[in-house]
Amino acid sequence: MYRKCSQILFLALLIVTASQGQNLKLAKVKYNGGGDWYANKTALPNLIEFCNRNLNMSLAAEEDVVEIGSSDVFLYPYLYMTGHGNIVFSSQEAENLRKYLLAGGFLHIDDNYGLDQFIRLEMKKVFPNLEFVELPFDHPIYHQKYDFDAGLPKIHEHDGKPAQGFGLIHEGRLVCFYSFESDLGNGWEDQSIYNDPEEVRQKALKMGANIISYAFTQN
Repeated sequence: MYRKCSQILFLALLIVTASQGQNLKLAKVKYNGGGDWYANKTALPNLIEFCNRNLNMSLAAEEDVVEIGSSDVFLYPYLYMTGHGNIVFSSQEAENLRKYLLAGGFLHIDDNYGLDQFIRLEMKKVFPNLEFVELPFDHPIYHQKYDFDAGLPKIHEHDGKPAQGFGLIHEGRLVCFYSFESDLGNGWEDQSIYNDPEEVRQKALKMGANIISYAFTQN
């Protein structure tokens, strides 16, 4: 049932944006609790440009910002959440996010170091009966246009832990992808910000493109 709903949501989004002469937009999530939801300011624009150029997509060049409790979340097939610090969902926000994900939306949580202890608790408010599970390396999200045979690439080092990709799966559908200990968003940023080698930035952008591709085509 939810797969059919998700197909309807994506089709409706495409019809509305096309009828208005607009390109489909991605959105960064604004949340409460004091965490820096606004981190990685150049990340999504760079990823969008990469997807448009390499995946022949027609995404709007700039991302929108949407509050987690707003009905506007339903305007976006992909939501991006990042930051270093605290996140708090109200009961209304958790319910709104749950409805969005069950209707076919897709949430990408990108740990920017320090997010883990907060986001796991808050996502329990959204799906009390679901646990984050580590996705196997043969999961389709790692094998869209670009193959990542060893799973999520490691972009920045913090605690010496491996990069891991976790998911919340509802009735067989991946509704939330959680990139942990990878810092994908840092890798999407302008090269001048972190001075990462271009090879590292390309890995981050290619994995990001895979996530976008998966979110748009998994139905």
